Amino acid sequence: MPEPVSLLLDCDTGIDDALALAYLCSQPHVELVAVSCTPGNVDADQVARNNLALLELCGRPEVPVAIGARAPLEIPLVTTPETHGPQGIGYAELPEPQGNVHPGDAVELWIEAARARPGELTALLTAPLTNFALALRAEPRLPELLRGVVIMGGSYYYQGNTTPTAEWNTHVDPHAAAEVFAAFSGLPGEKLPVVCALETTERIEMRPEHVEALAREAGCTAPEPVLPGQPKGQRSTASNPLVRHLSDMLRFYFEFHRDYDQGYIAHIHDYFAAAVAAGTVRYRTRTATVHVETAASRLFGTTVADYRGLWGEAPNARIVSGNHPAEAFDELIRSLGALARTVAGPERAGRG
Repeated sequence: MPEPVSLLLDCDTGIDDALALAYLCSQPHVELVAVSCTPGNVDADQVARNNLALLELCGRPEVPVAIGARAPLEIPLVTTPETHGPQGIGYAELPEPQGNVHPGDAVELWIEAARARPGELTALLTAPLTNFALALRAEPRLPELLRGVVIMGGSYYYQGNTTPTAEWNTHVDPHAAAEVFAAFSGLPGEKLPVVCALETTERIEMRPEHVEALAREAGCTAPEPVLPGQPKGQRSTASNPLVRHLSDMLRFYFEFHRDYDQGYIAHIHDYFAAAVAAGTVRYRTRTATVHVETAASRLFGTTVADYRGLWGEAPNARIVSGNHPAEAFDELIRSLGALARTVAGPERAGRG
């Protein structure tokens, strides 16, 4: 069992964010201190509804869900219904949440938690970095107060997924990303954020056989085929609610990747970042100085890493340079399958 981890999660849920959140709920050693909502894949209110519904589905309704920013720092919000669906969760139709959004501001909630538990909390950021940048403005000591930071974002010497050079999260709010990296400049190596960028997250390539394996691990007796030859938008009939909803999310994501000539697959970027934060996957990093472009129009949101110190500036990140996809999927399927059996209850676990 990995050592206990206490997480502050900021997300813009999002299919891969949803998978990451469900995975974290499946980890008994992970304490979810709070989930904050940043606009990105969908607007902040929809992010909050998705998070509340998922936490209730996964048996974690006590986790506070808070909204902070409602738009990027300096530019208009652009969402991605073509990538994640109009509600951010593909074809899934989650139950209406019973709980309510936390009445306080997400940024204030994070700062209060970090001050109350110095050195204990890890920030996991799978969204544009708007809320975290605002938290750093309000509490510049946050890098020292936090135990660690894990960021999903950026693309270094690797093709972008939004422009030829820019990754989605960074492109949505590059000004926030620039502020975040500047806040960590010159800190000790162990305090620098671990950055999970496209060159390693796109190696976490989910395929139909992984959905089938998850259904088997969850105790489903009927197959759960999510296949390219099936009608677009076909819905899952699995009786296990977690398998059914995740399957409906992932089918949309598979179809999106196919529509953009990437194959019938799904890059589940945020799951990998969640597993890094949870300490459940192996990876290696390289220390670098990160620059985020906020001026040049064609390079807007591009991230560049100086690994050799050519700029003469202090490092501000540890970029993941290697990971192990097969091990990561074994971990995901085992853990989510166990959670799905718990969610279903003994009377439903074997009914398909």
